[in-house]
Amino acid sequence: MSIWQTESWQKMLKKSGQVSDFFKVWDVFIEKRKVTLWEFWLFVLWLENNLGEKDVKELIKLCEKEKCLFIQIETLNYFKNNNIKVKYFKEWYYKKFITPYTSVINLEQTEEEILAKMKPKGRYNIKVAIKKWVEVKKVEKTEENIKIYYDLMIETTARDSFNWNNLDYYKIFLKSLKNGELLLAYVWEKVIAWWIFIFDKEISIYYYWASTSNKEYRNMMAPYLLQWTAIKIAKDYWSKIYDFLWVATPWDNNSELAWVTDFKLKLSKDVREVSNSFIYTNKKIKYLLITLLRKIKRK
Repeated sequence: MSIWQTESWQKMLKKSGQVSDFFKVWDVFIEKRKVTLWEFWLFVLWLENNLGEKDVKELIKLCEKEKCLFIQIETLNYFKNNNIKVKYFKEWYYKKFITPYTSVINLEQTEEEILAKMKPKGRYNIKVAIKKWVEVKKVEKTEENIKIYYDLMIETTARDSFNWNNLDYYKIFLKSLKNGELLLAYVWEKVIAWWIFIFDKEISIYYYWASTSNKEYRNMMAPYLLQWTAIKIAKDYWSKIYDFLWVATPWDNNSELAWVTDFKLKLSKDVREVSNSFIYTNKKIKYLLITLLRKIKRK
């Protein structure tokens, strides 16, 4: 079971305005999302290995009933072959939520085995952080702590140029999900990194991060100790998999995820293809028009 296929996750998405509504069909949650003010689409994260024709027809029926533009399926499977086909759907996506590849750690290994499989630089940087007196702890999800995290994240996004959500989203995210946790790294009482993790019995996930731009503190390698601490916490939850959540496609040297991937692969070289995307269009002309307008906007 993935956190993304739980009722608490769906309620969090609705409360934070990420989705307009959600439905439950044969124990699978389906999200209703906006394309425009008047048009909607359906998204479903499929955790099984195969989609039967009966399942697909149920999805199409719901799409037609809700008068949605299209429905998108994304598969997610850490253990089985994702090279599947879906009848009536074509392999494509409107908006990608799950990248095709991710880096993971098998948490059924011992801590010694996990460390041994890291790149030497990963193990070395964990030791550097410890040697430089970096400490990591889990903190309460208070308004004050979430605001401190948010302020540090604004600093991070200004430095690294990526998108972020508003403060209310992070409050809702952390307070709606009981297994969402804030971990901070500090040295000499100075907070130098705050990260958000999901810890769960099946899959634990490294989710959001924020860190100082101060070069002196950045050289203390706090992110490596933060990850190592989170990995050990995930083991305490009896998680089977620790997911670093998104890495670049192995042969894509120009990916915008390249620098993040470099960091993650120092901690785990276990890269897996976990997701494919499929689309069924219910209103073909409108769908083509909206996708064309999106392309023009991006230019």
